[in-house]
Amino acid sequence: MNESTSNVLIQEPSVYQLELLEQEFDIQAAPDTYRNQLIRLLSGNLDYHGYDTSYASHDFHAFPAKFPPPLPETFIRGLTAPGDTVLDPMMGSGTAIVEAFLGGRMCIGTDIDPLALLITTVKTTPLDVDSLREHLYRIIDDANRCLEKNTNEAAEIISARWDKKTREFVDYWFAAETRNELAALLLEIEKIEDTAIQAFFTLAFSACIITKTGGVSLAFDLAHTRPHRAKVAFTVSGQKILGAEYEGAESERIKFLTKNLRSAIVEFRKRALQNIQSISELTVSAYPVSLQLADAQRLPVETSTIDLIVTSPPYAVNAIDYMRANKFSLVWLGYGLEQLGETRKLCIGGESTASFTFEMLPPRTAAIVAAISASDPKRGKALERYHSEMKRILREMQRVLKPDRAAVLVVASSEIRQIDTQTQICLAEIGETVGFEVPKIGVRRLDRNRRMMPAGHKVDEVSQIQKRMHEEFVIGFYKPV
Repeated sequence: MNESTSNVLIQEPSVYQLELLEQEFDIQAAPDTYRNQLIRLLSGNLDYHGYDTSYASHDFHAFPAKFPPPLPETFIRGLTAPGDTVLDPMMGSGTAIVEAFLGGRMCIGTDIDPLALLITTVKTTPLDVDSLREHLYRIIDDANRCLEKNTNEAAEIISARWDKKTREFVDYWFAAETRNELAALLLEIEKIEDTAIQAFFTLAFSACIITKTGGVSLAFDLAHTRPHRAKVAFTVSGQKILGAEYEGAESERIKFLTKNLRSAIVEFRKRALQNIQSISELTVSAYPVSLQLADAQRLPVETSTIDLIVTSPPYAVNAIDYMRANKFSLVWLGYGLEQLGETRKLCIGGESTASFTFEMLPPRTAAIVAAISASDPKRGKALERYHSEMKRILREMQRVLKPDRAAVLVVASSEIRQIDTQTQICLAEIGETVGFEVPKIGVRRLDRNRRMMPAGHKVDEVSQIQKRMHEEFVIGFYKPV
């Protein structure tokens, strides 16, 4: 495909955009059907800036690119009734599942990431706050006693569980003082017999490591595609443990890359107390929550049993590499780097295409893939993989949904080699090939400061990473009767 063809491809108006006014006009005269309600909700304000997003258990753990709770809530309350079944097949941090839980719906969630399963499980498990406080103070007291008795003993026990590659990773990203504290905490958490309470504190443990500023590790920003390590680091007591070669350097860059480590035990206590306060807002639901590790391309869900799907697929071509950040805590929880690497290869939107089975893509989607492949064959092939995976996922969504019901997908487009991937248009086209109607695509502008995104507010037209993800699209997939 030549350059002029690519430009025409990028600039061509979407059929969905051209039909927008006509659709909205038709709604006013049409009866109040489920399909019309879907269109009405997609036509509303989907930005949700200024909303409180920290209620209930939503603030338990950082996670890249979370959508705001009012977004799934809008569609759950607008398109389902209490007792209906809501599915999120790529649940991530569980925002949609929590909203369905709070709204008295039956919840089904799946994800391939074990951290996603832990987060969502804890966020939908009400617990007694007094019991949690008692466990917390025991964990902290016993961890401190362990460190006073033998500073390195706990770290030696945990380190013996790791293979050489995983141990080297932990030693590189975590200072010795931090490793000692984390290990002491982990051993005490593992002694808890109640599995739900143990999971609660395991998640608080993980939340001390994975934060927007890198937590207690030597990493700065675990929202970044490639987390970077501090050049200069000081322990809690003020001892310099990194950066001897920068002694006396006063440049702004060195100051920016300097990290003053915080006590893992102190951070754990703060995070656990915050989560205990938040979990007090959860009440026991009359309806079950079913969560499991599963690939959205092969859903363990019966045909025509779901009333609504609300989800946000991973970004194409690893625009956000979730596993790069999540492995910082998962290695502490018993997952080796090799195992996590294999999981990463299976994640939707990955770049590996060896032995991958591609799907036939519809014309417009295939043309965009071809245009990008002409400039960058590797990334073009990765984009083809993404759309092939999404075709299989959309086919599964269409299968499990009841007729006259909808799937709502929140997606973002990006640029590859200065070509807009038009993700929302491609997925809409793919959805239609598997039996969906796409009556409307909504648009929402991102509040980037609250989404743990890998770039700042200010748009830099030169920076490729800055060109990504300043708005999202909310696609309504309707399964006709």
